[in-house]
Amino acid sequence: MIINLISSPRNISTATMYAFANHGQFKVIDEPFYAYYLNLTGIKHPGREEIIKSQPVNIPGVLKWIDELHEQHEHVFVKNMAHHLIDTSLDFLHDYVNVLLIRDPKELITSFAKVIPNPKMSDIGIQRQFEIYEFLSKECIILDSNETLKNPEGIFTQFFAKVGIQYNPQMLHWTPGAIPEDGVWAKYWYENVHASSGMGMKKNNTSPFPENSLDLLNESLPYYEQLKEKALKADQ
Repeated sequence: MIINLISSPRNISTATMYAFANHGQFKVIDEPFYAYYLNLTGIKHPGREEIIKSQPVNIPGVLKWIDELHEQHEHVFVKNMAHHLIDTSLDFLHDYVNVLLIRDPKELITSFAKVIPNPKMSDIGIQRQFEIYEFLSKECIILDSNETLKNPEGIFTQFFAKVGIQYNPQMLHWTPGAIPEDGVWAKYWYENVHASSGMGMKKNNTSPFPENSLDLLNESLPYYEQLKEKALKADQ
């Protein structure tokens, strides 16, 4: 089984990858389409050249990488970013168990703008997640990071029941620090996860929302609200 997490940025996608790495039955792969995305768009992200050298920069190369990993491991968890999956056929998604990981756009934009100022819709992935949701004819599992952090065990228990694999409580805890599967960009983005020891409770965000992103927030909310309705709930 290939579980393909399609996340927005500045979400709990890396913590979720760490959880699956600690499950015991999964080999994880970190954002395999990142170099493709950077090479295609020319966008300047921290560590851009190093990232491009570290991965295939074309879709066939990325898919071959994932398939070869799956040949070696029964279960593979792919951490993906929705905004990386652009300018390509999405037919390959039909071979995977697809999971959308969403986050309240107000929180997402506030966090993202600390690293990449003045984000655009194409940066934050929410609209792309909704497009992928429709492409898949709504045949995917949706996780909302707020619901996950309310009750990680409850959400993951529901999730694994849906995919038919045994939930393992040890996935909620790990040793602080990096893991070998981290992308080369980890030093720029993963500080909080590296300092953590598990899937913790949500912390109150006291950072002010960037006022220049209000239009982006208003544009994002309808996509998020529609996806949120279908997300697994912590109290079920």
